Amino acid sequence: MKTILENDNDFFCDIQAPCFQQLSPEEIEFIGNSKTQVLFRKGENLTKQGAFASYVLFLVSGIAKQYVEGDAGKSYNLRMVIPGEFVGLTSVFTHKPYNYSTIALTDVQAFLVDNNSLLKVAQNNGNFAIGIIKRYSLQNNGLFDNIRTLMYKQMNGRMAEVLLYIDGIKVEGIDIFAQLSRKEIAEFAGISTENAVKILKSFEKDNLIKLEDKTITILNSNHLAEISKHG
Repeated sequence: MKTILENDNDFFCDIQAPCFQQLSPEEIEFIGNSKTQVLFRKGENLTKQGAFASYVLFLVSGIAKQYVEGDAGKSYNLRMVIPGEFVGLTSVFTHKPYNYSTIALTDVQAFLVDNNSLLKVAQNNGNFAIGIIKRYSLQNNGLFDNIRTLMYKQMNGRMAEVLLYIDGIKVEGIDIFAQLSRKEIAEFAGISTENAVKILKSFEKDNLIKLEDKTITILNSNHLAEISKHG
């Protein structure tokens, strides 16, 4: 992790997110004084499960993966994090350790904002607080969707849903699939790598996708959506 200073070429002056547009000039200055811009290299952790959560991250560029670490080296991937999204919003209200890890899949630039500062602004600015709560709620909804998928869908349905989810993530200049190993894709679906590879090959045989090295091209999203729905 490298701190980016104001005289660096990669420095960004402002946090560009709709909720921050609700702040007064004084609040913007207050948040600005409590934030640090950093560069995470590919493979570095943005957050570590079990570590004390003293800040919230806002991604400026790059992509990251948020996941839960289990026993015996097993993990379950929760979501992809892209520019314009927050990591660690729970720490604003609970001040507990991170209950997940987040790792950079590419080089990532982010703002680290002290969670006590965000809480203080939220307590005094209702519109800003609503914006933060909406983002937190959307993340929670995604987690509940993950639980439903794991509980009720078979492996083919899970894999179809994961492929459509990843394909729907658009970040300029980045091929999302190329950043993920087959093991990581399997961990999004909650299945073994071996089963993930078998299902991907069967999808390719059915002309639903095209496999080329790490890249996956969706050829028939409608059919995948049907498999996801009835899987």
